[in-house]
Amino acid sequence: MAIKQVVFNPAKILTQKTKEVEVINEEIIQLLDDLYDTMVEHDGVGIAAPQINVGLRVAIVELGEDILEMINPTVIETRGEEEDVEGCLSFPDLFGMVKRPTYVKIEAADREGRVYELEAEDFEARAILHEIDHLDGVLFDSKITRILTEAELEEMYAEEE
Repeated sequence: MAIKQVVFNPAKILTQKTKEVEVINEEIIQLLDDLYDTMVEHDGVGIAAPQINVGLRVAIVELGEDILEMINPTVIETRGEEEDVEGCLSFPDLFGMVKRPTYVKIEAADREGRVYELEAEDFEARAILHEIDHLDGVLFDSKITRILTEAELEEMYAEEE
């Protein structure tokens, strides 16, 4: 188990575009494992390599019971738009309303180097796009339309229960 230190804003690596992975080797597989361990430790639903100080196009997202591993992901198509609450491991005390597409189709490689396409909607699309933004050096705070207070967050979570 390798839990890495999460990089916090305003670290420069968070705003830099990441490099493509040229070869999927043991280092990349270890990076995927480290991302997973770090995400679980910090109770996240996704994490990108720059968030653990690695400038490569690698990210993961929890999709229900499955973990989506994305190496060199590209967005093929998006549709729709919805505003919803987002947070980020690199901004531990910031939550805000962010507009994102409600549908995304991506292409990426897995740890075996197999290229796949994936379609996702709603929360899963939001999480995937959030992590791909990290790989492009785009932070969610630049997309926030309204910052949420702690009281607003508590009220939202109370309504869900």
